[in-house]
Amino acid sequence: MTCPLYVIGAGGHGKVVISTLQECGFSVDGVLDDDRTKVGDSLLGVPVIGTIDSFIARNERAKAIFAVGNNHTRKMLSERLSSVPVEWISAVHPRAWVHSSVKIREGTVVFAGAVLQPETFLGAHCIVNTGALIDHDCLIGDFCHIAPGCRVTGGVTVGEGTFLGAGTTVIPGKTIGAWSITGAGSTIIRDLPPEITAVGTPARILSR
Repeated sequence: MTCPLYVIGAGGHGKVVISTLQECGFSVDGVLDDDRTKVGDSLLGVPVIGTIDSFIARNERAKAIFAVGNNHTRKMLSERLSSVPVEWISAVHPRAWVHSSVKIREGTVVFAGAVLQPETFLGAHCIVNTGALIDHDCLIGDFCHIAPGCRVTGGVTVGEGTFLGAGTTVIPGKTIGAWSITGAGSTIIRDLPPEITAVGTPARILSR
């Protein structure tokens, strides 16, 4: 008997994850969400079947993938689900371009139009969003979100939980510390420390 496949998160991001899974040939059995008002709704024809707590209570063996854009929330949910026999899957849209040497850990999703160049590593439960480009020899930590249209050039290190806002550009060889945020359209020309918000071109630290 095959395990069911669930998408965790019934928001707009869930639609893109479901569409990516469907393009990859997966059959999605249901969506889980903590918002009880969404139970009974559907996303792209896939029913929202229950809450995450109800899934944990069933202790059901299943495959799953997150459809939650917030990096802190994805990490929290992964810890919350650590006692459940979940097999985390990854998904790469067939119209993304990913070199054969790229390493992708469990739970990561790569959307349409993304480009991943040689010897890049993506950690667990990452999002490489629509049209993002990650060049050669980059290291992307767990729970990162590379938003639509980002340009991450060669040899960049992005720390765990970092969010690169839409259209962010990072020049070669730079390091962005864990759990940092860059504003949309930012240009990163120097290393950034952990847990900061940086905006602008060139990016300046707005808050810590």
